Amino acid sequence: MSELLTIRKETSRTTKLALAAGAWVLVIVIWSLVTRWELVSSYVFPTPLEVLQAFPALFSERGLLGNVYASWFRIAHAFLWCVVIAVPLGLLMASFRWLNDLINPVAAPMRSMPITAFLPAFIGIFGIYETMKVAFLWFGMFFYLLAVVVEEVNRVDTSLLETAYTLGAKRYQVLWLMFRASMPGIFSSFRILYDIGWTYVILAEIVNRSKGVGAMVQSAYEFHRPDLVYAGIIAIGVAAFLFRALLTLLEKVLFPWRQITQSASDSSGTGSIGRLRKKAVSHGS
Repeated sequence: MSELLTIRKETSRTTKLALAAGAWVLVIVIWSLVTRWELVSSYVFPTPLEVLQAFPALFSERGLLGNVYASWFRIAHAFLWCVVIAVPLGLLMASFRWLNDLINPVAAPMRSMPITAFLPAFIGIFGIYETMKVAFLWFGMFFYLLAVVVEEVNRVDTSLLETAYTLGAKRYQVLWLMFRASMPGIFSSFRILYDIGWTYVILAEIVNRSKGVGAMVQSAYEFHRPDLVYAGIIAIGVAAFLFRALLTLLEKVLFPWRQITQSASDSSGTGSIGRLRKKAVSHGS
């Protein structure tokens, strides 16, 4: 109990798993009670058991795996173009202030705009086929990634750049140094960027429904299969979680030192904070 009531105390792995399992059990219990007491009409809100029984049909009748792959491919396509454009542009914006002053007044408001409002415009410009869906997803992710890139490059220590100049580095070499130093932080944002993609792909796929998880869920809704709708929602969440876990694993493989640094700082503290913590423990004993 003391572990749970200590401020900023990291919980053990066992405690984390127990709390996660308990949270989902609580969700299912509340869901079951709502359907049992018919607080929401069973016509639109199925029971957990009905949703569970709908999963085989989701695979056999609705082609779940093919639809998940179609959605993933669209997100990956838009994601790739985001990285190709936003990373070098953000690097240049953080390096040359005049470029940031030119682009940021346009880019900053776009991050606050509701992307759903742009869907009719994208349909008018790109039509209703694949190009529109990829462009819409790109628009939803691009401005977020651009801001992250600029922020991470700005975090690169100036003393590192001064050392490079002292050693005779050219401008392009300094830019490459800034890119390498900021890339771990930029890569960490890819997980959130992918989450954004999964959020908007549903909306993009409702238009001209041919393939994808959004089209699958909308089709089940129109045929009034709420069990398939909720099963599809759960399947989308699981797919997004798995792809996010894959990016997390890839980050650990590419930048293992970040995990070591974080573990060291969590266990022993840094600088004066760590010494104060050890002193408090010694006085307490």
